Amino acid sequence: MLGTERLLGDALVLTALVIDRDGTRAGWQDKVQLDPSEEATYAAGTGRHVFRSGPLTFGIAICHEGWRYPETVRWAARHGATVVFHPHFHEAEPGGYRPTRFADPANTFHEKAVLCRAAENTCYVATVNYASAGSPTTSAVVDPQGRLLCHQPYGEEGLLMAHIDLAAATGLLASRYQPLL
Repeated sequence: MLGTERLLGDALVLTALVIDRDGTRAGWQDKVQLDPSEEATYAAGTGRHVFRSGPLTFGIAICHEGWRYPETVRWAARHGATVVFHPHFHEAEPGGYRPTRFADPANTFHEKAVLCRAAENTCYVATVNYASAGSPTTSAVVDPQGRLLCHQPYGEEGLLMAHIDLAAATGLLASRYQPLL
């Protein structure tokens, strides 16, 4: 998966390019829920998708979508995703808090939201941040019970790996959602 931009007609959208194991393009997930600060530059995409690679079915919630719009993760889990990838870029703000532990109570809500997205949908969530100095969030993998499996040390480049049990990601809680009409 590669976070990027693309033109759709005359509109510039934020997107994730999904590349299959054989190097072919598996598809795109465009960012549908824009942060208000992005609206002057980008257009909202349309539609959500799940992707399959071997035994893995996964969805993608891009940045702001995964933190502020829980329905993006719920949609993926309701459509069979056992993992939802959450690519994001969270820059340090001057004078902002610099955490040393994941979901630090003194930090913003962002990492805590990732724990909730996994637990409330009974799926894994893999949040992936760029390693930038002072970022208040990092990359992590959270299990379907909302427990942190692992995380990348803040500001350090690296490859984060986790062993997951796809059978544990039942999507049970996501499947019980009854939308109001």
